[in-house]
Amino acid sequence: MKRVIPVLVLSVAGLIPVWRYEPSIGTTTTTTTESVATPTPTPTATSSSSSSASPSSSAAASAKKVVQGTAINTDKGTVQVRVTFEGDKISAVSMLQQPDHPQTKAAVPVLIEETLKAQSAKIDTVSGATITSDAYVQSLQAAIDAKGA
Repeated sequence: MKRVIPVLVLSVAGLIPVWRYEPSIGTTTTTTTESVATPTPTPTATSSSSSSASPSSSAAASAKKVVQGTAINTDKGTVQVRVTFEGDKISAVSMLQQPDHPQTKAAVPVLIEETLKAQSAKIDTVSGATITSDAYVQSLQAAIDAKGA
C-alpha cells in the first residue's frame, strides 16, 4: 500500500506531457521574402578601348527577369518560389509562400543555396523536410520553364 501513492503520482506526472502534446498537423502558411543573391561583378574599364564595348551586349547579359513558380499545395502548407534571372543565370531565389514549420524554416536557406550553386532544379532534398523540398523543386522547375517560354 505504501507504493501505490508514489506509483500513481509518477504515472500521472509521466502522462501529463503526452496529454499536452500538440502535433504540427494544423500548420499555417506564411508569406516570406527571404532571398539569397550571388554577388555580381562590376565591370571596370582598363583602357579607353574597353569602354567603347557595345552596350547592347552588356545590357542583354544583365537583363533581369523575375518569374514566379506555381504554388504547390502539400500536407504541411503551400510552397511557391520567385526566381530572378540575369540572362540565363539564376541570380536570386525567394520564397513567396512556405509552411510555418521548423523543418521548413531550416531547409529553405539550404535549398536556395543549392539552387544557386546548381543553377537548375536538379538539387537534393533536405533531410527532415522532404515534402517541402519536393514542392520547392516543383515550383522552381515551373519558374525555370516559364522563363524559357
